[in-house]
Amino acid sequence: MEITASRKRSQLKIRARRTRAGIGRGSRPRFSVFRSGRHIYAQIIDDARGHTIVSVHDIVGGKGEAKKKKHLTPMAAAAVVGETIAKKAAEKDISSVIFDRGGYKYHGRVKALAEAARKAGLKF
Repeated sequence: MEITASRKRSQLKIRARRTRAGIGRGSRPRFSVFRSGRHIYAQIIDDARGHTIVSVHDIVGGKGEAKKKKHLTPMAAAAVVGETIAKKAAEKDISSVIFDRGGYKYHGRVKALAEAARKAGLKF
C-alpha cells in the first residue's frame, strides 16, 4: 500500500491534535514547533488570550531571523532557533512552557531545537 502526501498530512494532523489534547490550557504558555522541508519555526503562544508572545524562524532576511549565517545545516539552524526563542522568552519573563511538537517525532530538528532551548534556560 502506497502512502500518499495527503494521507501523510492527515496523519500528522491527527498526531498534532492528540498531542495538544494532553497539553491543557491556561497554566503555562505553549511552545509550538513547525517544520517544513527547508525551514523550522517556533513560537510561544498564550492560549488563554489567543496571542503569540514570541516567534522565531530560521529564514535569512526576515524579521527576527535566527539564522545569521547562510550555510548552517538544518540541525544547526534548529539549534540556533531554540537558543534564540529561549533568550526572547527570558526577555518577556517566561521561564516555563509546555512543549507542543506539533505531531512531529521528537527526533532530528525538533529534538535539536528543544534541547537548545532547554540549554539556554527554558524549562519544559
